[in-house]
Amino acid sequence: MSGRSTFADIVQTLFERRGSKGSALQSRSIEEMCHALLDVEGEVSGIALAEAVLDRYAGMDPDEKLRFFQFLNTDLEIDPAALRAAVSGFQNGQSIEDYRRIGRLAEPRRQELLRRLNQPSGATQALVNMRADLTRAKARDTNLARTDQDFQHLLRSWFNRGFLVLRQINWDTPASILEKIVAYEAVHAIQDWDDLRRRLYPQDRRCFAFFHPSMPDEPLIFVEVALTLGVPHSIQHVLSEHRDQREAEETKVAVFYSISNCQEGLAGVSFGSMLIKQVVAELSRELPQLETFVTLSPIPRLAEWTRSVNGEDPSDDRSVRAAASDYLLTAKDAKGRPFDPVARFHLGNGAQVYAVHAEADLSENGVSQSFGAMVNYQYDLSKIEQNHERFVQDQEVSLAPQFKNSQGMATNRKRILA
Repeated sequence: MSGRSTFADIVQTLFERRGSKGSALQSRSIEEMCHALLDVEGEVSGIALAEAVLDRYAGMDPDEKLRFFQFLNTDLEIDPAALRAAVSGFQNGQSIEDYRRIGRLAEPRRQELLRRLNQPSGATQALVNMRADLTRAKARDTNLARTDQDFQHLLRSWFNRGFLVLRQINWDTPASILEKIVAYEAVHAIQDWDDLRRRLYPQDRRCFAFFHPSMPDEPLIFVEVALTLGVPHSIQHVLSEHRDQREAEETKVAVFYSISNCQEGLAGVSFGSMLIKQVVAELSRELPQLETFVTLSPIPRLAEWTRSVNGEDPSDDRSVRAAASDYLLTAKDAKGRPFDPVARFHLGNGAQVYAVHAEADLSENGVSQSFGAMVNYQYDLSKIEQNHERFVQDQEVSLAPQFKNSQGMATNRKRILA
């Protein structure tokens, strides 16, 4: 067959002979196997070869993986001269053949390689892990940003909303998944199985996670929910083992108090917005008496910003609330967006600032990052789309009436402007 490498022919023939797989590949480099995988056309031999490439990669040390990513970045790059020739040919004749050639040449060959590597069972998890390795390798070679862009492009396609499955995590969930919930909790650490049980078992607690069919035992992201009578002022109260438990049907407020991404290799592939909106829909169907949906969120860069602006820490609860209010309203990054990453996430999803609280997170991390302050963002279903559009178009921070009336914000504004 024209255009097909000799090695590809050899590989396909060898795979068709039982028991010859190992001996055919052991002497070949992973780069040679990748080129062969791009050349083979048989599905069976392609899957077997993809498995061999992934197995070889899994055994590499960090330096070998760096060289592998550099191979993807340079040897499987776009050919600008060939692309220019194809564009020139299309300008002259606008034939369908030239059009197809442009489409093929405009895409780096590594994208097709990654698609073919994704064929074997379990390959999707292997490629997500490979992306995590690439993220670390990129710190050593910034040119790898191009290859990382291709990984993100494909992962966003493979993990789009249509492929994700929402599952409730409860005390009946298999222990292997519960162990991962404990390990992946990134906001408020789960201390032990008793702590986990307090978050999953009571009637007024919920936890939901997105899964992908190719990774059925690996949560992608999960959110923990407290069902309460009112909007909570502190995470200590939400997580207290001595709190009064409620029947779910009695509650009025759903509080999203922890959202954790689970897969380092899926960084940059956003699931949080979809997860919150779907969980709001799920809870609204199950518990139609719920009136308010809010978060109880950290303010992770408040202390950093306050010290850079004021040169000192706030001295009491009132000044902590005032500093937090001003921070959420006025602190911006170079692009004019909220300086606070959590604020960017929720405001970009259409939420609005509802209230700020002092002494809301008295953990060591909470005190060091935000003087113990936390914020409620409200998901008002009647205003989500409107708030989202204002934020995207004008970077406008939407405020609930409760926040506008806060005395702390006004006090600190006067102090800053004085």
